[in-house]
Formats: sequence, structure tokens, C-alpha cells
Amino acid sequence: MIKINIMPGGRAVATLAIACGLGAASPAVAQSPEEFYKGKTITIVLGHPPGGSYDLYARLAADHLTRFIPGNPNVIVQHRPGGGGVAAVRWFYALAPRDGTAMGLFPETIGHTQLLTPEQGKWKVEEMTYIGSFAPSNAAFVVRKGAPAITPNAMRKTSVVVACTGVNSQSYQYPAALKELGGFKFNIVCGYPGSAEVMLAIHRAEADMFSGSWHVWRATQQAGLKDGSLIPVIQGGLKREQDLPNVPLMQELVDDPRRKKILEFISAGSAIGRALIAPSNVPADRIAALRTAFDRLVQDPAFQADAAKRSADLEPEGGATVQGYSEAIAKAPKDIIEAAALAMAAEKKK
Repeated sequence: MIKINIMPGGRAVATLAIACGLGAASPAVAQSPEEFYKGKTITIVLGHPPGGSYDLYARLAADHLTRFIPGNPNVIVQHRPGGGGVAAVRWFYALAPRDGTAMGLFPETIGHTQLLTPEQGKWKVEEMTYIGSFAPSNAAFVVRKGAPAITPNAMRKTSVVVACTGVNSQSYQYPAALKELGGFKFNIVCGYPGSAEVMLAIHRAEADMFSGSWHVWRATQQAGLKDGSLIPVIQGGLKREQDLPNVPLMQELVDDPRRKKILEFISAGSAIGRALIAPSNVPADRIAALRTAFDRLVQDPAFQADAAKRSADLEPEGGATVQGYSEAIAKAPKDIIEAAALAMAAEKKK
């Protein structure tokens, strides 16, 4: 109920104020995605510096996605490195615009980080919405030829230095879990800003091995992989990469059925891979427009040709499917989640 004081001219002023308020709200409510996005800029936020697979796929999207989003907004990439990608996800979850002008391209492990290290993963991935994935992302443990051990069996007896970008990144989580559950002698050294610095350390023999996206290894280290100076020895994922048919999965290196399940849970993010995600509470019609734009993008011949030119693998999945992968991680059995957390915590305490 609205009380109006009767004063000279008062009724007219109150009526005008109400009318103006309704008039201002109506266009926003009725605004179509095309009307909203026209003249806007969409920012794709990354948690890593330039040069890796996140940057590769984000820039591919930025160069082509505008053609498929209604209103043809500008698309740019913004880097917010720190903590193996954690700083960017925290910012994105808490502060990113919720109007459809922000997307993230974050590690496939953000669901695991939320569950396994909640003091770091201060977000709820189930409140965010996946737009689509460009490709799954198996990790490849790649060792330099001159390392003290260059086979999985030898690494159970001889220590190797494993480079890591941060304790919340896949480059830590996979080796740490395998060290604890598989008895591997990994000396894990974290703190490298990104993959470029890791490769420099490996070429200088300061580090022996790194667990990184196979897509990036294949795209950026072809010479070393071909001449044998870089050797893929283990992979993380739920199924072997077609390029690595003889390289064992982490869970294939343990015999205990329960430990296999724990490692499979830890590897489950590989199915999400390099995926675009939107923050919570973005209007449903804009989410639908972004998902449709992604589906059209990955089928576009010009985009596919550019991806091939940049050695970016494409094995796309739609947003609803990727959302399902994420929800499966969130609904994993409590005992498996706790066991995985203990396996990673054991390495941090050493």
C-alpha cells in the first residue's frame, strides 16, 4: 500500500515518479540477448599467464565467438594469474558481472579444489554454468630424457623432481596423489608461474618432469617429443589419449581397487577439459544464447581451420553435457572425497 499526502501538485508528482520507475524497468525486462549484447564487451577471465592451453583456447574463442553471439559483442581475454588459477576463480565467483558479459576458462580441477581443499576453493561450482568445452584434457606426465628415472617402475625406486605451478593446480594434485597412493618417489617443487617457466627449468635440468595438458605438450613441444628428449610416461584421465595408447593411466599403476577409484575420482576433471563457464545468476536467455553460440562456433569451418593452424585439438561438448560431468564430481561418495583429500594432504605435510 502506498500512502500519498494530498498537497498542491503532490499527486501529479507521485504519479509521475511511479510512471517513470516503471518506464525505466520495462526495457531491461524485455531486452533480448541481441539488444543486450550490442555494443557490449565480453571478458574471458583466465587464472594463468599467457602461453598455456587456457590462453590458447581463450584467444581462439575471442577471435571467433563474436560472430555467433547475438548483437556481436567484442570478446577479450583477461589474465588474473595466481595460486595455480585459484585467485581468478575466487574473484570470478565473488565479483564477476552476472549479466552475461563475463566468462571464465579455468582449470578442470576447480570442482575438486572446492571439495578437497575448501579453505582454498571458496566457491560453489554448482552455482556456475558451463557454456561448453573445446576438448577434454588428459594430463601427461612428461619427463626429460636425462632424468634420474624415465619409466614408472624406475620412479618408484629413484627420486625425480616434479615441477608444479601451485598446490591447487592439476600439476600438483595428480603427482601428489600418485606419490601417496602409488608409492612414487616424486620430489614435488611448486611455485613456477606457468608452463613457460616450467619448460625453462626442464631444459636447464632444474626439474625432471611436469604434469601438464597433453594438448599443450603436443602443440608447443613437438620437437622434443619427436626427438625423444621429452618422454610421456604417465597420463591422467578416464581413458587413454589416442596419441598415447601405450602410456598408462594413473589408476592403471595401482592394484588396490579402492585406490583405483580414488585416482579415477581425481582424474574425472579431464572430461571437462578446456571449458568456458559463466558465473551464477546470469539470465537464462543469455546463457541459452551463449551455449548456442558455442555450439555454432565449434562447428564453424573457419574456426576449425584456425584451431588446426594453432595445433589446438577440438573434441567439443555442449554446456549441458559438461555441466553433468561437473555435477558427477560434486556428487562423488564422501569416503572417496575424504580419501583423495588425505592423499594430497599427506604430501603437503612433508
